[in-house]
Amino acid sequence: MIQPDQYIRSLLRGAPGERVIARGWVKTRRDSKNVHFVQLNDGSSPVDLQVVLDHGVVPEDVVATITTGACISVEGELVASPGKGQAVELKATSLKVHGAAPADAYPLQKKKHTLETLREIAHLRPRSNTGGAVFRVRNALAYAIHKFYQERGFLYVHAPLISSSDAEGAGQMFQVTTLDLSKPADFTQDFFGKRSFLTVSGQLEAEIFALAFANVYTFGPTFRAENSNTPRHLAEFYMIEPEMAFCDLKDDADLAEAFLKFQVQEILANCMPDLQFLQKWYEPELVKTLEGLVSSNFERITYTEAVDLVGKSGKNFEFPTHWGSDLQSEHERYLTEELFKKPVIVTNYPREIKAFYMRLNADEKTVAAMDVLAPRIGEIIGGSQREERHDVLLSRMKAAGLPEEPYWWYLDLRRFGGVEHAGFGMGFERMMMYVTGMKNIRDVIPFPRTPGNAEF
Repeated sequence: MIQPDQYIRSLLRGAPGERVIARGWVKTRRDSKNVHFVQLNDGSSPVDLQVVLDHGVVPEDVVATITTGACISVEGELVASPGKGQAVELKATSLKVHGAAPADAYPLQKKKHTLETLREIAHLRPRSNTGGAVFRVRNALAYAIHKFYQERGFLYVHAPLISSSDAEGAGQMFQVTTLDLSKPADFTQDFFGKRSFLTVSGQLEAEIFALAFANVYTFGPTFRAENSNTPRHLAEFYMIEPEMAFCDLKDDADLAEAFLKFQVQEILANCMPDLQFLQKWYEPELVKTLEGLVSSNFERITYTEAVDLVGKSGKNFEFPTHWGSDLQSEHERYLTEELFKKPVIVTNYPREIKAFYMRLNADEKTVAAMDVLAPRIGEIIGGSQREERHDVLLSRMKAAGLPEEPYWWYLDLRRFGGVEHAGFGMGFERMMMYVTGMKNIRDVIPFPRTPGNAEF
């Protein structure tokens, strides 16, 4: 097993004279008259370790197999490097090839590959410079999310992947069944005895635990059978959904702002070399944008104010807005990038365009909902104060055409010790797009699931 001090990221910080073993995959090999230079990486660092292999250390037939993509281990001594960008290099005393990668067949050769090409070779994409940067950031972001909630005493809840209820009321769900659907289906005879689906959200289950532990969060995969092939949509993606008892919409917005700032601070602190790579190749303003989010106080406006500001902008939007219509991406970006030049939290949306579980305001026209909008990406968090009044919730469900039976337990939470509570959802991949500057959501998840594509 590789120990932490044996990772290439650690070896690059080593001192000349240390005897080490480096393991990884070959990026390139250059040959001169008396020496071979091998660039080696194990995925732990955006910087390669240069291996200096003198002629004669290993037979030439072995050298011939040290090609791009080959897996090798090298033993030797760290020495001061005369090259730029590296303090040390590894002078090899022995080398072993664990797995060859024939140069005429290996698809990830040393050249710039398009993101589309990398998606087609997702089994090798993590070895690319872009894949390495993105997925190291993804790992750091996931850790930062758990760190944020664990340090604040939130309980981590594993929400089920299979559900009989639709949390969003949109109906775009993947059905789970063992029945032969080419014949008339009797779902009482199905595996679960009723229609069942892949979950679109863990929120409703999180509410169960919030009304027992006060502060909880979920972090897991969710599924939407939405036939949308845009750069912002996936059929399978990860959601983070905190839920808090004894909280209202303001508390919810405060947590969302603190949560976003914490994540970005952690990425800036721990992933700067990868951010600089992504900034160089994909988003020139990446670090500036992230630093701007951390240093700003989020603007807070109502939906009514937002519609009024968009209407008075004088801009010719593709989608004209009016009270009662949802804000489009172009409106969100205008508010965050041109008008306020910082993140904006929009609250109190019309009841007709929001989910049944959001608390009805006193005007009975709006609900205590919020969207957090960020420059460059638009909506990044959506949440609300939940409707804790049994009679009002039941009325909202009927108006939405939802049957009571699948939600009996959800209604029970309002009958047995109900209390004000609030929460929100953040799409992990949307946040990944924000912190990496990538423009297509397929490039920030290891194995994207989209209409017509379930490869790998």
